[in-house]
Amino acid sequence: MTPAALADLVRSAAVDVLTSRGLDTGVLPAEVTVERPRNPEHGDYATNLALQVSKKLGVNPRDFAGWLAEALTKQDGVAAVDVAGPGFLNLRLDADAQGAIVREALTAGAAYGHNELLAGKKINLEFVSANPTGPVHLGGTRWAAVGDALGRVLEAEGAAVTREYYFNDAGAQIDRFVRSLVAAAKGEPAPADGYGGGYIGDIAAEILRREPSVLSLPDAERDETFRRVGVNLMFDEIKQSLHDFGTDFDVYFHENSLHESGAVERAVERLKASGDLYEQDGAWWIRSKDFGDDKDRVVIKSDGQPAYIAGDIAYFKDKRDRGFDLCIYMLGADHHGYIGRLKAAAAALGDDPDTVEVLIGQLVNLVADGKPVRMSKRAGTVITLEDLVDAVGVDAARYSLIRSSVDSAVDIDLDLLRKQSAENPVYYVQYAHARVCSVLRNAADLKIDEGQVADADLSLLTLDKEGALIRTLGEFPKVVASAAELREPHRVARYLEELAGSFHKYYDDKDPQAKVLPKGDEEVSARAVPQLHLYRATRQVLRNGLALLGVSAPERM
Repeated sequence: MTPAALADLVRSAAVDVLTSRGLDTGVLPAEVTVERPRNPEHGDYATNLALQVSKKLGVNPRDFAGWLAEALTKQDGVAAVDVAGPGFLNLRLDADAQGAIVREALTAGAAYGHNELLAGKKINLEFVSANPTGPVHLGGTRWAAVGDALGRVLEAEGAAVTREYYFNDAGAQIDRFVRSLVAAAKGEPAPADGYGGGYIGDIAAEILRREPSVLSLPDAERDETFRRVGVNLMFDEIKQSLHDFGTDFDVYFHENSLHESGAVERAVERLKASGDLYEQDGAWWIRSKDFGDDKDRVVIKSDGQPAYIAGDIAYFKDKRDRGFDLCIYMLGADHHGYIGRLKAAAAALGDDPDTVEVLIGQLVNLVADGKPVRMSKRAGTVITLEDLVDAVGVDAARYSLIRSSVDSAVDIDLDLLRKQSAENPVYYVQYAHARVCSVLRNAADLKIDEGQVADADLSLLTLDKEGALIRTLGEFPKVVASAAELREPHRVARYLEELAGSFHKYYDDKDPQAKVLPKGDEEVSARAVPQLHLYRATRQVLRNGLALLGVSAPERM
C-alpha cells in the first residue's frame, strides 16, 4: 500500500465513520496527510486527521481517533492502529501491503515519482542569463544546475517547460566589453571600467586572426566589428560550457531584438496610454508603487534612452504573447528589487502579477584547504564554471550546487567533494546505486530466476530495515511533487541522501536474513527473489532521482 493509497483509505474510513454517526463529512480535507513518524517505533505511518477536524465536528479528538482506529484495523493491509497523545493515529501495515510500493516503483519504471499535477501548464523558465562579457561565474553556475533541475522537476509533474536564456546584448556592459577587447588587441591595459582576465586577450587574439585589418578601420567600424565578433565568440563559449555542464536551453532570447523590433517602444506607449506612466523631471516613470513595488521606477530616462526595466516590460509581454501561463525568473542575490518591479510591470499591462515568479539565489563560496577561494571579475580572477568542473567533475559540481536551498549562501568544499567516502554526499548517493547494481550483476551471474514482480511474495520482506527502505521508496512521488510546488529541487537531493542511507544500512545489516546472495554451496533462500525486487526498486528510484538532478547513476565505482 503506497502512502497515497493509505491516505485515500484513511479518508474513506473517516467518511464511513462520520456518516454512520450522522456527522458532517464536509469537514474532511480533500486530501488526508499521511506521514512517516520520526520515531519508527511509533509505527509505519501517522496522521493527525482527528486533530484537524474534531473541533469542527464538536467531538473530542481522541474519541474520533478511536472510532477511526477501530474502522481502519478492519481494512486489508492494515496490521495495527494506535491512538497516541491528543488524537494522533499511528498505523502499521502488513508486509505484503507495503510491498505494493516495490511493485509500483518497478511497474512505473522511469516514470515512478512523476504525475500530472501540472499537466496543461505552460511555463517559461528563465535562468543563468549571464552577460556575454565573460565566462559563467559561480553564481551563474549555481543557477545552471538549479534551474535545469527545477525544469526537470516541473516536467516530472506534467508541465510543459521552456528553458530560456535572456541574452543581454544591449547596454553599457557591452560597450565596456568592446573597449576591453580593443585595448587588449592594441596591447594596452584594460580600461578602468573594463574587463580583465586572460579570456579577454584570447578573444581579442581570435578577432585579430579572423579580421587582420580590424585595427586599421575607422573607430566606429572597428568597434562594431569587435562587438559583433567578440560577443558571438564569448556567447559561443558560454553555451558550450553550459552544454558540457548538462544544461541546454530551448530559447536564446536576444535583448537587442526587443529594441530593434519596436517591442519596447510599443510597450511604453501602451503604458503611457493607460496612465501607468507619468512624466517627471524629463523622464517617464512607471507607477510601480501602486502595484506593490517599494518605489516608482524610471522607464525612459531624461536623455530619452530606455532604462533596463523598459526591456523587462517588453520581454514579459513577449513571454505572455507566446502563451506562457507562468514566467519564472531565476535571478542573482543583488536582484531583490526585481521582484516588485516585474510584478508591477505585469499588473500595469493588465495582467495577473502571479504570472510572475522571481527566485533569488544567494552567493556561492568556494573553499579549498580550509580557506575561501576569492574571486574578482574585474581583476580577472573570477572563479568560473569550468574551474569548478575541472576541480571536482560535472556530477559533484551539479549535485553540490543543487542540494542546498537557493535562499541560503552555500560553501563548496573542494576537498570534501574529492573524497570517496560517506562525507561526500554525491559519492554517498552514487555509491548506493553502484552497490545495488553490483548485487544484481552477481545475482544474474548465479542465474537466480527472479520472475515477475507481480508474482513475487513480497510479504517475506519482514525485516525492520526492509520496511524502512520500502517506506522511503514510497516517499519519492511526494518529494517530487513538493519540490515542484515549492520550486525547491534541493528536496530531491536531500531525499536521495536519505534513501541512500536507508539502503546502506540494509546492505550492511549483519542479520543473516538481510543477505541476498548464497555463499558457496548454500541454496538460494525463499527471501532472495523478493529481496532482489526490492534492490531493483531501489535502483530505479535512485536513477529517477539522480536524473531529475542531471547527475549520472554509475553502475560501478
